[in-house]
Amino acid sequence: MARAGLTADRVVAAAAELADEAGFENVTLSALARRFGVKDASLYSHVRGLADLRTRLALHAGGELIDWIAAAVAGRAGKDALAAFAGAYRAYALEHPGRYAATQIRIDQSLIAGSPAMRRTAEITHGMLRAYGLEEPDLTDAVRLLRSTFHGYCALESAGGFGADRDVRASWDKAIDALHLALTHWPRERNDD
Repeated sequence: MARAGLTADRVVAAAAELADEAGFENVTLSALARRFGVKDASLYSHVRGLADLRTRLALHAGGELIDWIAAAVAGRAGKDALAAFAGAYRAYALEHPGRYAATQIRIDQSLIAGSPAMRRTAEITHGMLRAYGLEEPDLTDAVRLLRSTFHGYCALESAGGFGADRDVRASWDKAIDALHLALTHWPRERNDD
């Protein structure tokens, strides 16, 4: 019998808090069971195991991240939207490091396709990039450029990897300027029929 008050949503929310406190790699069923004061087995009524818990956490965190981004980009276009998108991404990554780490794991494509938050992520990201006149396959290439740039910058920043005297925010702003130029002058894929 499941412990009263324990639900899948509460388990995932507690996993998100634990991820930020101790690191995503330290989110385990045992650690969560201790947090709730229950035996590990009690959690299996709500999640199928560690892989399921981490996938649920990734989807939860991905939903939070796109909520931050959507609020930031609302009513904006072009460079303003790009800067707002990037700023919200960076803020989430720095304020919620464990949850952000969860968003970087590989998730089964069928789960992504069935997730409203993941569909919303694609819609908002593609919508911002379409303002630059991008269509497939350039759209996918641009998404990969943005994600790798944002992720790399945030990973280095959170690890203290920027040692130069230059203000980290000034470098971030310059990176957004450079991305805007790259998107504006994107080398379009030619469709020679």
